[in-house]
Amino acid sequence: MDKILLYPVFVPLAVGFVLLFLPRSLRLASKTATLVISIVSFVQAVRIFGLNEASYAWSILTLGDFRLDLLLTAQPLGAFILLFAMGFGVLITLYSLASKAQIHRINEYYGAILLAIGGSAGILLSNHLLFLLIFWEIVTASLYILVSTGGKDSNFAATKSFAMIGVSDAGLLLGIGMVWTLSGTFAISNISLPTTTALPIVAFLLLMLAAITKAGAMPLHTWVPTSGQYAPASVMALLPAALDKLLGIYLLVLIVTRLFVLAHGPLTIVLAIIGAATIVIAVMIAMVQHNLKRLLSYHAVSQVGYMILGIATLTPIGIAGGIFHMLNNAIYKSCLFLCGGAVEEATGTAELDELGGLGRKMPLTFLACMIAALSISGVPPFNGFASKWMVYQGVVQMGRTPDAAGVGLWPIWLVAAMFGSALTLASFVKILHSIFLSRLPDRLQATKEVSFLQVLPMLVLAALCVFFGVFYRVPLQRFIFPALAAGEGAEIAVGSWNSVLATALLLIGVGIGFGVLAVGMYAKQTRIVPTWTCGEIQPNDEMIIPGTHFYKTVSSLGGLKQMYTGQERGYFDTYNHGGKMGFVVTGLLRWLHSGILPAYLTWVTLGLLLVVFALCRIW
Repeated sequence: MDKILLYPVFVPLAVGFVLLFLPRSLRLASKTATLVISIVSFVQAVRIFGLNEASYAWSILTLGDFRLDLLLTAQPLGAFILLFAMGFGVLITLYSLASKAQIHRINEYYGAILLAIGGSAGILLSNHLLFLLIFWEIVTASLYILVSTGGKDSNFAATKSFAMIGVSDAGLLLGIGMVWTLSGTFAISNISLPTTTALPIVAFLLLMLAAITKAGAMPLHTWVPTSGQYAPASVMALLPAALDKLLGIYLLVLIVTRLFVLAHGPLTIVLAIIGAATIVIAVMIAMVQHNLKRLLSYHAVSQVGYMILGIATLTPIGIAGGIFHMLNNAIYKSCLFLCGGAVEEATGTAELDELGGLGRKMPLTFLACMIAALSISGVPPFNGFASKWMVYQGVVQMGRTPDAAGVGLWPIWLVAAMFGSALTLASFVKILHSIFLSRLPDRLQATKEVSFLQVLPMLVLAALCVFFGVFYRVPLQRFIFPALAAGEGAEIAVGSWNSVLATALLLIGVGIGFGVLAVGMYAKQTRIVPTWTCGEIQPNDEMIIPGTHFYKTVSSLGGLKQMYTGQERGYFDTYNHGGKMGFVVTGLLRWLHSGILPAYLTWVTLGLLLVVFALCRIW
């Protein structure tokens, strides 16, 4: 037995639980402990990833045929995701140490970070469905605590996140119960259920519901933008942007490739519809957002669609592309949230209309944000292009599958994916212009770059965006293909993209462009003067043209206007509709619970008659 598997799980959980109850005066101890434990967990994750095979078993309870065993296994898929999950924990902790953003209940914040790290490790290493569920709930609880540390306004966001994920977790519990009934075991490695009858299909849908809710896919996505608006940026970078995406897609891959035997048909069509709709609808909502954190949150939702779509193809290259995009998205989306947090901390606002011209004031943040923005937009040679390219190829190969139901719909999925990338690029052109490239407002003249400990995680993530794009074969061959045992088919499918040559040509083109620009500026001796109107110099702030206004026409188009209006009013928010249904049920219960004894006797009598009718077969 390899006890090393216990360390990244139970050490962070134990220390994190203790930190929750420390007094505020010991906040320095909380910060130090979180940094040390996160680094130790990352080191242990590196060691686990280097092991070819590792497992740990501990029998906890035996009741007849029922056994409750703690089963931990280091499989290639879980081990590589564990490596990056622990890495995100270290980077977010470093960022948080230097952040000046107001975080309420500081000890609870750092304790919840460790709980999220330990719970994530437990999910990724667990070979037992019940323990996977336990660790899953620990991560859900840590999300609630972390979101609520944003202050009074974040309490609603925390409650909404906990409620929506909690409902899907109830589906996860029910689905696990069905899987145990069908297979007779909780051991993940011993389960392989064909989806040919009703009960396995229902179990698959329940587990899928939990996976896509955690990842933040439509229609169960609304907790993500609500949390993004009120939670600290570091919280969004750690959980919705990184860990929740990794864990949700990990579970989806687990149920598609291991727990169930899936074939092209209604279930894959459902997955493809969810993926395509999530890509397009979420990015269209993101385009018209004026708050930076809400805009980034909707893009975090949109990117999940590519992962789900790649997995829905059931092709080696599509599934590999979906997992690769899961990893790439966690990298650049975490970077974008950290950049947004840095901008908000330096300027005091996240409203795009109040920002501008920060490229010179915050050059390192600008560089990291620009790289991450190009990555999420699928611009070569960055990592987002590499994984999206694989998803596109998976969709095309899906259409070549003979005699498979629904494969003729592949052009719809391909158009949705490519259209989503175009709209993503348009959105981030707006972000870069509104924050970094337009005129600098007078009130932001004294803005400075954030501290080095905050800049460092952003630059590390930006560097990974470049490296995983230019040298995309390294993560594929080192992480993705071994995790899926992908054969030569996946290798051949991505062989047409020569990223190194393309990168060299792009750099040459950019260099020539800058050279022409420099020569033109020196040759013409460009003179910069203030703007004059009717003989008077115009105030600087009045000459600022917000980048958000160019996108207002989109929300006023026929058909789209109604969609945007309904979205802003919460018509499509499943949380609102679930709350209304809850009030109806509680109202009915209040009516039944009248406090009148004859009424109670009536309900008891009717209940007994129903029991007799059901059990005694008197009909």
